[in-house]
Amino acid sequence: MTFNTIMLQGGDASQQGGGGNFSFIIMMVLIFVVMYFFMIRPQQKRQKELNKFRNSLENGTKVVTAGGIYGTVKEVNEDTVLIEVDNGVKLRIAKSMVMRDPADMVQR
Repeated sequence: MTFNTIMLQGGDASQQGGGGNFSFIIMMVLIFVVMYFFMIRPQQKRQKELNKFRNSLENGTKVVTAGGIYGTVKEVNEDTVLIEVDNGVKLRIAKSMVMRDPADMVQR
């Protein structure tokens, strides 16, 4: 009789383990969904805005580079930008290194 009781309890435990696997899968999916909406999606949105800003650069636009240099755009080429950082001091930088408009920094 004791042997039968142990076998029945063992059978119940194996069935409960299957439900645990299903809840684990659900938790993993929920974690991925939360990560997507709180980490991946906002980063993609910022990247799109940055690309839009870089493509809209024109003469006279004030910018900040990745190195923290403030300047005014004087010339825009396909993948480079000529910025004036002081009277007569011009730097040619890669367009991908232009990060933002200094006016945006005041708002944040």
